[in-house]
Amino acid sequence: MYVTEAGHIFNELVKFFDTHDPGEYWTEMPEAYFEVDIRRKRYLFALVTELANKVIEIAKSRKISSEALINAWLKEKIQE
Repeated sequence: MYVTEAGHIFNELVKFFDTHDPGEYWTEMPEAYFEVDIRRKRYLFALVTELANKVIEIAKSRKISSEALINAWLKEKIQE
C-alpha cells in the first residue's frame, strides 16, 4: 500500500498521542477550521449475515462499494 508523506506524518502523530496526553500540548496545536454539512442524512439498516456477506462479495466483484450496490438495487426495484 502506498502511503503519502502526509499519511506517514499522520500515522506518527497517532502513535505519539497513543502514549501522550493531548491536553498537555493543547496550546501548541493550531486551530482547525472546517465546515460541516449536517443536512445530509444517512440511514442504517440491519441485514442478516448471509445477505450482507453476499452483498459484499458481489460489490467486490464489481469493484464498487456495498453502499453503492445496495442503493442501485433499491433504486431499480422502486422504479419497477
